[in-house]
Amino acid sequence: MAGEPDTDEEATSEVSAPPDKQLLSPDFLEIEPVYEALGHSRRRYLCYTLLEATEWSLTDLATKIAAWENDIPEHAVTADQREEVYVSLYHAHVPKLVDEDVITFDEATETITTAEHAEQVLTALEGIGASLDSNQEAHARSEMDERED
Repeated sequence: MAGEPDTDEEATSEVSAPPDKQLLSPDFLEIEPVYEALGHSRRRYLCYTLLEATEWSLTDLATKIAAWENDIPEHAVTADQREEVYVSLYHAHVPKLVDEDVITFDEATETITTAEHAEQVLTALEGIGASLDSNQEAHARSEMDERED
């Protein structure tokens, strides 16, 4: 009606504000880095472990991921399997997740803990995990479910 504000027009003008006028919280991680963080199966496995506990030694993490990747119990992981995953985590995947502020890594103790953007990435993982790799999610979740029983 004449004289009444057009609510559709107001909503559109707020949404279509120029990018420099749309302010995001500095705590907000854009979607592309989330997908980048979850773009490799080892990083997804690492993130699944963060759903289980928020602090891990790199060796324990390498053992767990090697077990998942080889579909064997953790006690059956060989030194070579653990080392192969450890090296990959240390040189490629942990630094990437540190750069995205998903985890922190203490070099002295070789301990990984969650960081500022972990919650966003873990929420995305829970939402898209099955579409990325249903076997991986099922494997990770089955182990977590066993621990809850």
